[in-house]
Amino acid sequence: MTALPGPPNTAPDPGVELLERALGYTRSTLATVSPGHLCLPTPCDRWRLGDLLAHMEDSLDAFAEGAAGTIDLHSAAPSPLDERLAALRAKACGLLGAWSAATTPVVEVGGRPMPVGTISRLAAVEIAVHGWDVSRTTGAGLAIPEELAEALLPTALALALEHQGEFGPPVPVPAGAGPARRLLALLGRRTSYRP
Repeated sequence: MTALPGPPNTAPDPGVELLERALGYTRSTLATVSPGHLCLPTPCDRWRLGDLLAHMEDSLDAFAEGAAGTIDLHSAAPSPLDERLAALRAKACGLLGAWSAATTPVVEVGGRPMPVGTISRLAAVEIAVHGWDVSRTTGAGLAIPEELAEALLPTALALALEHQGEFGPPVPVPAGAGPARRLLALLGRRTSYRP
């Protein structure tokens, strides 16, 4: 008996599941933002919360483009807080949908091909860590779930080793530090940070 023709058997990219978990965490941190927080400094060196939210919106746009095979870096115009938070929520949902439906094996980033799984994992790291930045800035103190942090550690380590300025330089942590603390430290964050 022969197999019936049909679409090839492809397993879903595990990076999409990580992306979904990172987006869920970050959506909860965005719910803690109020207008009074916008001028507060963040763990991102020289950025106020308003700057970080603009960067997050740009990143969501870029990563959504990546699901179609190309990332062009550009900046969104600033908008009032309620509009920006609504846009971030909508773009987060759109990003997950785009990556769930992605069929391209490679994404062109600045003319350089990268495996699609690498991009979805990079997106998950950026989204989760910036979600933590938001939570620290607003004082909500919502920790990155340890299981999510553990899954993101290999990508964060690769980012730290390449260190091209996307995040701060790694900071030391105690030997027994948990996954979330190690993840944040690899990307230049100190869990003791206070705005």
